[in-house]
Amino acid sequence: MLDEPFRILIAALICWLNFMTVDLIFKLPHSGGVSGATAIAQEVEKGGGKLNGGYMMGNLVSSPDASAGTLLASCGVYCAGLPGGLFAALLVYIGNRICYDPGYAGTTGCISATFIVYGAVQSGWFAASDFIAGMVIAILTIQGLSSVHASRLIARLWKVRCRFIPEDKP
Repeated sequence: MLDEPFRILIAALICWLNFMTVDLIFKLPHSGGVSGATAIAQEVEKGGGKLNGGYMMGNLVSSPDASAGTLLASCGVYCAGLPGGLFAALLVYIGNRICYDPGYAGTTGCISATFIVYGAVQSGWFAASDFIAGMVIAILTIQGLSSVHASRLIARLWKVRCRFIPEDKP
């Protein structure tokens, strides 16, 4: 078994890749999808960040997305195993509907994270608590350290995504 700090860092990377991939697939950097997302994006841009990154950050704040889904899935698996993670996905789905979120990034992220976390726990290499701590670190890299730098990173990732699907240009 790996040392706990190393497990948490690996879990943070796995969580970050899961939620960023899902959110990019569901086009969160494309535009403000829920109330408040566009206002946040414009403020991030005024502060020197990138608008597309700001859109994603605004969507993250305004409705349960894949980052919230990943965190809740980790908590659900911690509390009740696979059924707990799937119950968390149901709660995220309900949260998306309450926010009139037109997408399913949060629910998809929660379901994928449930199986990732549950599989990692079953492998014996990780504990579900590693993913809870890891997801908090992953969210901090996007929402807590620097909105300017995080929005620029997201905008770069969005441009990479748009290379594969040209009709989704920012």
